[in-house]
Amino acid sequence: MKASKASFTKIAQILSIVMATAISALTMSPAFAANKTATLAVSNMTCSACPITVKKALFGVYGVEKVAFNLDKREAAVTFDDGSTTVKALTKATEDAGYPSKIVVVRK
Repeated sequence: MKASKASFTKIAQILSIVMATAISALTMSPAFAANKTATLAVSNMTCSACPITVKKALFGVYGVEKVAFNLDKREAAVTFDDGSTTVKALTKATEDAGYPSKIVVVRK
């Protein structure tokens, strides 16, 4: 079977569109985002049960990957994908759960 010049041209056009779409998707993807860890000073955490509520609120934020607590310091260390969420969203989640928080530090 002999392929015509027109069919090769059509295939080249399709491949060009596919490649352009793939490159566009890669550059817009949050795959280039980095994980960050925010330490939050959390108010109203007075007992060992409080972190359960705060943890549930933080994991309700899309992009949160890990939450660890230091109850003595009343702090939460939250590891998150900064392409999916922000520190502001984390503090809002704790506040909405009844535990206002402030940013201590954010690390990459």
